[in-house]
Order: sequence, then structure tokens, then C-alpha cells
Amino acid sequence: MTARATSARPVAAAPQSAPLWPWSLFAAMIAVAGLPIYIHAPKFYVDSYGTSLAALGFTLAALRLIDVVQDPLLGWLAEAGRRHRAALVWVAASVMALAMIGLFAITPPVAPLAWFALTLTLLFSGFSFLTIVFYAQGVDKAARLGPSGHLRLAGWRETGSLLGVCIAAVAPVALGSLTAQPFTGFAAGFVLLALIATLSMRREWAAPTAAAPAARDQSASLALFRPVLADPLARRLLLIALLNAAPVAVTSTLFLFFVESRLNAPGLEGPLLLLFFLCAAAAAPVWSRAATRFGAKRSLLAAMILAIAAFLWAVTLAEGDTLAFALICAASGAALGADLTLLPALFARRLAALGRGEGAAFGLWSFMSKLSLALAAATLLPALSAAGFTPGASNPPQALWALSLLYAALPCALKLFALALLAITPTAEATS
Repeated sequence: MTARATSARPVAAAPQSAPLWPWSLFAAMIAVAGLPIYIHAPKFYVDSYGTSLAALGFTLAALRLIDVVQDPLLGWLAEAGRRHRAALVWVAASVMALAMIGLFAITPPVAPLAWFALTLTLLFSGFSFLTIVFYAQGVDKAARLGPSGHLRLAGWRETGSLLGVCIAAVAPVALGSLTAQPFTGFAAGFVLLALIATLSMRREWAAPTAAAPAARDQSASLALFRPVLADPLARRLLLIALLNAAPVAVTSTLFLFFVESRLNAPGLEGPLLLLFFLCAAAAAPVWSRAATRFGAKRSLLAAMILAIAAFLWAVTLAEGDTLAFALICAASGAALGADLTLLPALFARRLAALGRGEGAAFGLWSFMSKLSLALAAATLLPALSAAGFTPGASNPPQALWALSLLYAALPCALKLFALALLAITPTAEATS
């Protein structure tokens, strides 16, 4: 099977030297519509329309469930519609732009909660599809960049993505000093960014792929998932992705509670979160260069050890340990830069060897990432409540200790499982 798969994708005659900044810009555009929307949209609807915070939380949870379920279907669409990928990208980007305008710049023509759900459904569907298609297209692009193409492309892509998160997280605050309608400006800025980013990538979608024609004959069936699910190494990398995403899902779910209640540092959540993502963005190209020199597997293992050390330190923190937690945010953010850069690069390199099904495969990859977030939200908050923790209130020591264990010790254990599984995975892609 290996010989047949590797022959399906011919090796490029010479590496390309085309600039990769469009990939960074497009990644930033996608990222703006991801995590920052979870930060801004609920507060905007509470402040502007008086929508119930509990109702918004329930709606977001339901949308997350839809998001998890539809990712494999969007992966199938990305692969089945490969010949029309450029047009599909324009449609998805347009849907995202219109949804962003509807979410922030238009007074809801129906009940605000219903409008919130509708616009976010469109926004997140476009976000998911573009993410899947973007990573799938990267497999072909990296194959034309030479032996280190996957690592080089991942460095540009993930740096752009993390910078997009950082800029979008603070943009409404910055725009607030320039206009009385900062979120309208935010939405308009996104429309402009989407147009420029999609235009900058127009030649990438039109580029011929090196995938085997025989694989394209299966584009109308669920057989598109077969190459990745039948390959032991690809399945192993998907499992590692699930385990490795789980610690981030845990800390993301509990971050605000930890800063507010365990550290007793309300108001510092935003700066600490920004520090985390800035360090991730700064570290991503460093990890990419390290992987080129020392191997992706070794570099990723080193990043996992750094993350475990940071989590262990976080277990010991108590009220007032804000400076120590800032250092932990910097260290764990730097480790995240490796997670986002190197693990997708390993997976993409394996898909290049298989020679087909990249869109469907990254649909499964996205599913794994979002599944970890859904499981975290469904299990951690009830567990924290059962331990006697009450958000925004004075909590007993045992409840705060439970918060520390869930926020820091649990991610440490999950990361150890991911590290052990990666360590015993004999993949040439990790060191070539």
C-alpha cells in the first residue's frame, strides 16, 4: 500500500520560491472569525440588546455541537468539490463577511437571540470550511516547496493565524477610541480583510494539484475518508491530535475562572490572554526552524515537556501569584506555537505520502480539535460545580484546590499521554 500511495503524488522537479505571505494573511483572516468571536459576541449582545447571558451560553454550546458534527461533512465537500475549490472559497468568504456584518453592524430584524444564532451558524460554517480547505490545499503547496516545505508553510500559516487572534482580540477596544460604533468598524474591517486575503490567495486555489486522478473518481462518495482511516500512522496522528488538543481545551474553558478566583486578579484576564497568544505567535517560526534542524518529532516533544513544566508550576499557584502566572502564560503560549505548527505539518506530510483525500482528512482533523473543546465544556464545568465552586463568589479552599487540579494537573496528565504516544510513534516524517 505504501508504494502505491507514494507513487500517486509525483515529486516536484524543483522547489518553488513564491512568497508565502498570502498564506499568513489568509490564516489571519480565518482566525479573526474564530476565538475572538467567542470573546466579543456574547458581551456585545448582552450590552446592546440585553440578551440573557445564560441563553447566549446555551446557544453557543448548541452551535459548537453543530460545528463538531458538520466538520467531517465539510471535509467531504472540500474534497468532492476540489475542481471548484476557488469558487467555493469565494462563496465561504462572502458568507463569513455577510455574517460578520449581520452579527455586529445590523440591528437584528428578528429576536436578538435568534439573529445571534443565525449569523453565528453562517459565520462558523464558513470558518470551518475555509479552515479545512486551507489546510488541505497546503498539502499540495508544501509538496512544491522542497523537503522542508511542510514545516516552512506551517510556520508562515500559524504565525499569521496567531497574530490574527491577537489583533482581533484587542481591535474593538482600539476602535473604541476612534468611533462610537467600534463593532461596526470591526465588522467592516473584517470584510476588507476577507476581500484582500481571498484575492491574495486566488492563484493558490487555481494551481494544479498533484493528486492521483484515480482518487478524484471517488469524490462523490464517503470513500474519500478511507485513505486516512485505513492508514495506521494517520490514525495515530489523529489520536495524538485529540490528546494534544485536550489540554488547551481544558485551560481555555477554565482560564477566566482561574485568573478571577484562584489568583484573585479580575481585570487581568485580557492582558494575560493576549500575552499567551503573542508568545505563541512569536514562537511558531522558531519552532519551525528548530524542526528543520532537529526534526519535527524531537521539537514537538521538547515543546510538550515545556508545556508540562508550565502546567506543573500552575498547580502550585495561589492568590496574588500573578507574575508567576504571566511567566506560565508565556511558556505555555510558546509551547502552543509548536502544537499549532508542527503537528499539522506532520499530518500534512503523511497525507502527501498517501497522495489523496486531504480535504476529507483535515475535516477529521478539525473534528478532533473541536471534539476536545466540546468534551471539555460538557465535563469540566459540572465537575467544578460538584466540587463546590461558584463563579464570582468567595470559594472555600477545597473548591479552589479543585479548580487548580482541573486547570493545571489534568492538562499535565493529558499532555503526558500525548507525549508518550508521540514518543513511540516511529514516523520518518518526524525527522526527515
